[in-house]
Amino acid sequence: MPAQSKWQQLPTEAINPASLGLDKLDSAQIIDVMISEDRKMLAAVARERERIALAVDIITQALRKGGRLVFVGAGTSGRLGVLEAAEMPLTFGTDPAMVQALMAGGKPAFFRQREGADDRYEEGVRAVARLKPGRRDVFVGVSASGMTPFVRGGLASARKAGARIIFVTCDPDSELQTFVDITIALNVGPEVIAGSTRLKAGSATKLVLNMLSTGAMVRIGKTYGNLMVDVQSASEKLRDRARRIVGMVTGLEYADADKLLRRARGNAKAAIVMQKTGVSYTRAMVRLREAHGLMREAIGEDVEARLRDLLDGGRAGRGPA
Repeated sequence: MPAQSKWQQLPTEAINPASLGLDKLDSAQIIDVMISEDRKMLAAVARERERIALAVDIITQALRKGGRLVFVGAGTSGRLGVLEAAEMPLTFGTDPAMVQALMAGGKPAFFRQREGADDRYEEGVRAVARLKPGRRDVFVGVSASGMTPFVRGGLASARKAGARIIFVTCDPDSELQTFVDITIALNVGPEVIAGSTRLKAGSATKLVLNMLSTGAMVRIGKTYGNLMVDVQSASEKLRDRARRIVGMVTGLEYADADKLLRRARGNAKAAIVMQKTGVSYTRAMVRLREAHGLMREAIGEDVEARLRDLLDGGRAGRGPA
């Protein structure tokens, strides 16, 4: 008699009673089933609110001390970590080394699954070891099933080096909880298509990773109110966004905001400090460093009231896209 499957009892492999007749439904009915199931996914994320907030605090403390945030995953979970890390430099002006991602199988696996890559515990150990983890770093293991060997190996290596460990999974009973600092267990229930964790599990994981990275970036001063003041001017769209942000905060017209940004070397934060305080670019950068990057402290103003006035007056338009 063959041995029982070790995956059979996982919640991510379960059969969903709400979609048993999925292949008999028309397109609209399929969408209705998926929307109904996604509501359950959102509820599962909400139930983990307090743990997610604690994880944001851990990451914030690490980044303030010069540590790194590293996502470790495989398959869909790995791709979500890579996506999160890739978005940080353009959105928040971070050094690429600050937020990183390790994926089983490396870069080629992002587009095409590499056979057996998920199952290599030792490769996870080596991948993390190559980063030379330390006590200031935070590693976020991402595994829908809670048992991916690559992720387990990576987290074991990070823990041995003294790094903080956060684990995001869709298996509330995962035994990996025993050696991590915080487990965020997303009990999303069985997928519309049994075992397809790119669906509810993937969506829930994406939401949580968004919250972890965004929450930490806001806490370390990468926004002013809800404005993306550390945006990098790497495209015309982003340069336009920077001009509009500077204009909204300072009251300058679009063309004048552009001129100011040029003087500030494309740095929206510096441009705002220069306009608000009358200092040079060099002095503006000093003030920002002294304020630990926090705009409110650098210029002594709260932007919320101004933004509310702009919205009430209809002058803010659609805002940054």
